[in-house]
Order: sequence, then structure tokens, then C-alpha cells
Amino acid sequence: MKIHPISTGRVKITKSWLIGQEDSPFRLLHPLTDRTFTDWLPIFCFVIEHPEGLIVVDTGIPANANDRIYFPPFMPLVQRAAPFDITEQEEIGPKMRELGLDPADVRWVIQTHLHQDHEGGFHYFPQAEVIVSRTEWSAATGLKGRMGGYLNYRWPKDLDPTLVDFEDGPFHSFDQSQTVTAAGDVILVPTPGHSSGHLSVVIKEDKQLVFLAGDAAYSQELLLANQVDGVGPSVEDQRDTKQRIIELAKTVPTVFVTSHEWAGAERLKTRQPVHAEIAMQGQV
Repeated sequence: MKIHPISTGRVKITKSWLIGQEDSPFRLLHPLTDRTFTDWLPIFCFVIEHPEGLIVVDTGIPANANDRIYFPPFMPLVQRAAPFDITEQEEIGPKMRELGLDPADVRWVIQTHLHQDHEGGFHYFPQAEVIVSRTEWSAATGLKGRMGGYLNYRWPKDLDPTLVDFEDGPFHSFDQSQTVTAAGDVILVPTPGHSSGHLSVVIKEDKQLVFLAGDAAYSQELLLANQVDGVGPSVEDQRDTKQRIIELAKTVPTVFVTSHEWAGAERLKTRQPVHAEIAMQGQV
């Protein structure tokens, strides 16, 4: 299988967003008031050329991502803390066509979660089956979702995703899983923490796994340090998720790829796994 990383533009985030001040009672406020920023980070989506059909993992950010949002009232602070840089030609549809791939041929769109930099390209895939965890869908929809910062007003009105409950039993260090393909080589595992219903996509290859982690960690280094971010609702879930990924990498050679790390694309290209001994040391 070919796995194509596609960066739909770039984003900067505050350093308190990247690395959470977990002992502070104001952990969720710090990212919005911080004045120090990361360098530009990618916004990776992934296209898997699978024999059963094209699979898209996340749909990226749209070109109008910096248009002002005033509801809920904290959204201007969120936009200040996470500015975007993207053109229309960098949206996922045009980027797929540059690779000779037709968005109309996509069979499945799998959303790791529904934050605004991951769900901005639904309109390119009107015929695809969209897959989201049931927990994430519940958190993101309706007025509750809007108040939580989800931009559900911009989703297609007829969006009716397949909701995942992870009913296929354990997968290595994960207590639950859901298989997508008939071949059994594309598997979803719950990775909550960054969002309440976050999931990750695991692709079985001959002797290793490719782990498309979304925002379960912002980088491999932060994964191995078990470092929480500043915006995830649950510190405990973030730590548990990262530890399960590390345990998986100790058991099976695992190529770990996130949505916002430039080095992840190179690891994917060379199929460089997380080495078990490094995971055990908790450092890079």
C-alpha cells in the first residue's frame, strides 16, 4: 500500500498549546494567553492507496481558515493562538489531484477527530463513507459542540457518518479496536485525550505497523516523553493513550506519524519505526 502524506497548509500554535502546563489550574487558559509560538507546523492528511479503495485520513483545513469567528466568544482567542497559512491550491482536493488521485474515487474518509484543522475538506468527498468515533461525534455536534469550539456549522448538511464503537476486541496494548477493511489491515484504535473521542489509524504491513496518530501526540519526541498538550480535555487520557502507543511500539515495529510534525513524513517515507529501546528509555 502507498501512504501519501499531504500537508494542507501550515499552522503555528502557542508553546503552551504544544506543551501543557499540566499542574496549573489554568492549563486550558495558558494556550490562549501565551505570546510565544512554535515555528510553522504542517497540517498533514493522509491518502492510503488500498486495494479495496482509496482511504483518506482527515481532510485538513480550508483556505478561509483565518476568517474571523465570533461564536463562541472565546474563538477569537483560539484564532490568535493558532493562525493558519494556506491557499486554495493547498486544500486536500487539489493536492490529491496533483498526485494523480481523484477525490471521487475515495471510499472511506476516516476522521481522527473533528477539530477545525482536520475536518475542513468534507466537501471534496460527497460519495465517501465518513467514519468518526461515536464519542467524538457526540462531543462535536449540536450547540454543545459549538460551545466546545467545534465548527460544525460548516459541515455538509447531509453529513451522516458511520459511528465507531470499537467492537472488535483488543489490539495489542489497546483494549478495543475496529477493523475497517475486509483484508483486516486497516484498524482503528481509541486514542482519547487530545479530544474526548480521538481515534488513530493503524495500517498492517509485512513486518511492521504504520500508526497514523492524528493529534494523539504532536511529535514522536513528545510521545516518548509522555508529554501532554495544553488543550486536551483530559490529562489522564492523554497519558494513558501515549503509554499504550509506546507499549505497542515495544511489541511490534511501529512507524509513528502525527499530523503536525515535519519529520513524520520522512519517517513514513523510510518506514523508520519507533525503536523499543528508545521507547523504554522515554527519550529520543
